[in-house]
Amino acid sequence: MPLYALPAPAPALRSVLTALGSPTAVSQDRTPALRSVQGSVSAETPLPVHVLDRIAPTSPGPLTRLTGWRFLIRGGERTVAAAETVLTPDGWTFSHFFEGPYLSSTERALRQAESTKTPFQPRLLSIPELYMLTLWLHADADADAASGALLPTDVLVPLAPAPPGIAAHRPHLVAELLPLMTLRLTPEPLLGSPV
Repeated sequence: MPLYALPAPAPALRSVLTALGSPTAVSQDRTPALRSVQGSVSAETPLPVHVLDRIAPTSPGPLTRLTGWRFLIRGGERTVAAAETVLTPDGWTFSHFFEGPYLSSTERALRQAESTKTPFQPRLLSIPELYMLTLWLHADADADAASGALLPTDVLVPLAPAPPGIAAHRPHLVAELLPLMTLRLTPEPLLGSPV
């Protein structure tokens, strides 16, 4: 299945390439794996990063916002780090490099998504309240990257490590996963208090 990945904004890609090409300018931001790479590195697989701002049983619907673009950084045959950009008043700019379990988990989820027959637009969706990151497979493959409406037919693939009780790499329709996330975020009533 073709994933309809959007190209990153040119200034976002340029800012990452500049950071990669200027080790003195960003030496404090380089990760150990990135510092150890011999040879050239490349910025690949740009994904828009959205944050789920509101999820509550009383809200009319989940609100998301585009917060950046993430690029997987490849050195040789493997992904060694990721680079994130953010939108500032002056436009897209490099934010930081990082590494960790979400790199391989993102690659795995993308490979998993490519094996389905439904066309999707891949995105990342962060749910800070649950310390959770998902691959968001947006059903509107032609949507603008900044559009943040979660459709009931969109698919969310929790990346590892996922919160307790939510299986990593198991695709969920938004309509199925959203009630579970809402339940996890609803405080338990105190004993003796009215429900």
